[in-house]
Amino acid sequence: MRAPEFWARDDWRARLLAPLGLLYGASVEWKRRDARPYRAGAAVICVGNLTVGGTGKTPVAIAIARTLKERGRRPVFLSRGYGGRLGGPIEVHAGNSAADVGDEPLLLAQTAPVVVARDRAQGARLAEQLGDTIVMDDGHQNFALQKNLSLIVVDAETGFGNGRVVPAGPLREPVAQGLARADAVILTGDGTVALDGFAKPVLRTHLVQHGVAVAGKQVVAFAGIGRPDKFFHALESQGAHLAATKSYADHHAYTQAELARLKAKARAHRALLVTTEKDFVRLTPSQRDGITPLPVHAVFDGAEALARLLDSLPPTR
Repeated sequence: MRAPEFWARDDWRARLLAPLGLLYGASVEWKRRDARPYRAGAAVICVGNLTVGGTGKTPVAIAIARTLKERGRRPVFLSRGYGGRLGGPIEVHAGNSAADVGDEPLLLAQTAPVVVARDRAQGARLAEQLGDTIVMDDGHQNFALQKNLSLIVVDAETGFGNGRVVPAGPLREPVAQGLARADAVILTGDGTVALDGFAKPVLRTHLVQHGVAVAGKQVVAFAGIGRPDKFFHALESQGAHLAATKSYADHHAYTQAELARLKAKARAHRALLVTTEKDFVRLTPSQRDGITPLPVHAVFDGAEALARLLDSLPPTR
């Protein structure tokens, strides 16, 4: 979905929908109180957020898994597999497509084993057979699994929008309610975010694009992610000349006609046609011809704070 413009400000539409938001936020707390979470045999880290849309949590989850590997652990990702047809629990393998398991699991699988499961407890039972530390990509509002470390990822540029809960705003639950269950907050990008009353660690990361030199080049860019404009601005910051851009909804399934138009536009501008890694994995091998993915990594400002958090996990068995 594409976020409504009024989610960034508190106008009459947000106020009109506010009662529904209050009910939605309360439903999250009701689920928590009624939950009987499964306690996995592996340590569990949840990399979640409080808002709908892209905050950079998948690159952050990948960076955490890489750090876990450096510290001698064997991480396994656990994902709902949004957009995929398979409910699981299954381990993602090379033959899977985004239509099977969703786009994010395919990205995660480049770093560590991935289990996709609608039922997180069932997924954890499989994941604990594959490694000693489960990294949940999303799931802060899911209470089927007991967590050892709950991390909230916040886009420092947009923060919490108008501060209201869906459908009145971008929040999945009230900020104070969600922060009360968090062990740390990870801010992505530059900017300040009000975290009133939160006295636990606050870390910062920056999403760094790499692998493709775009400085001084004509570029046609497209993206179907939570915040396409963020991707386009990043290209410009690297010195790319954006001849054209095209935004799609998050997890968009591209048609042959759409890709043909994009490729034709790139040829007309004699430009490089680029997209995100997350978009690229949704394409078939034949569709990828002529399209360049631009990888992105989450780089922590000060790795020591992250190391301290990870060292607080239960020891491996």
